Amino acid sequence: MIKLLIVDDSALMRRQLTMLFQEEGDFDLRQARNGKEAVDLNREFQPDVVSLDINMPEMDGLTALSLLMAERPVPVVMVSSLTEKGALATFEALNLGAVDYICKPGGTISLSIDEIKAELVAKVRAAAKARVKGKSPTRDLARRLKEEREKVPAPRPVAIRRGTGGEGVVVIGVSTGGPRTLEEILPLLPATTPWPVLVVQHMPASFTKSFADRLDLICPLRVVENASPMPLEAGTIYIAKGGADMVVTRRGGKLTVLPKPENNAFLWHPSVDVLARSVLECVDPARVVGALLTGMGSDGADTFAEFKRRGARTIAESEASCVVFGMPAELIKRGGATVVLPADQVAGQILSWTGVL
Repeated sequence: MIKLLIVDDSALMRRQLTMLFQEEGDFDLRQARNGKEAVDLNREFQPDVVSLDINMPEMDGLTALSLLMAERPVPVVMVSSLTEKGALATFEALNLGAVDYICKPGGTISLSIDEIKAELVAKVRAAAKARVKGKSPTRDLARRLKEEREKVPAPRPVAIRRGTGGEGVVVIGVSTGGPRTLEEILPLLPATTPWPVLVVQHMPASFTKSFADRLDLICPLRVVENASPMPLEAGTIYIAKGGADMVVTRRGGKLTVLPKPENNAFLWHPSVDVLARSVLECVDPARVVGALLTGMGSDGADTFAEFKRRGARTIAESEASCVVFGMPAELIKRGGATVVLPADQVAGQILSWTGVL
């Protein structure tokens, strides 16, 4: 049995969530009406996983989360609204140690629960097995370092550094646990990184702009959401726009990245596989570096394995640092990983392969 603590100030939402998980047949359930009750029940009930609302009276979700992690760290899935404010609060929760989040769609509660049922159950089950990392100091340190660098202005690279193999790109795919992991890796890439970096993080449309802006505050490289066609340039990290798939193509002989409507042939979006396939069509594999990081499922595993077969170099994040060892494990099973590394060594390997180190 999975011990699940449901935390929400809405009695109707608590009842709907309880009924949903009771139907699964393998959950031992408790409820809390606010953050204070959640902290007490985390101590008494000792759940395997917590679903935690953000906006609650008496003690909000973020305050409760910080206390949960300080007293008895437990995997937490945040329940967030599909708004910019909800996105910002969710990223703060992930920085504090939450494993994942689920977005509340609009409409009546009963219909909303039906819309998110399969995703919610899958995320809670995965979270129950996930590794809890606690609060990350990386973001605060990276912000301070960027502020110091900006006191001495330096020009950004404006074009792709070319070599014997032509243009190069770095492709990163990530899902559950990804925002926190990316905040640990991307700030370590210097402004001199010679290849553009393409990032697919499974995330809804209302979250990716806020996420790109958040990363731009702490990364030496410029970080943008790919909301329209953009020429690929070194010195830039492109975040796939939620609600779409990101692809690379050639326009006027120049590599360009653009969003396209979701391809229904693929389960997860934005899709790592869709991006990776487009890269294979446009870029010499010898000039491709791929990193498949923490996440549920297998998105990217097939195409990254094809990367390696064609001469690209690939990284699978190791189980030791993954929040959920799903996507990287699938890549390893397919023989598609050139190296298997913990998250804190990924940036260094990328820099080595792109010629910075």
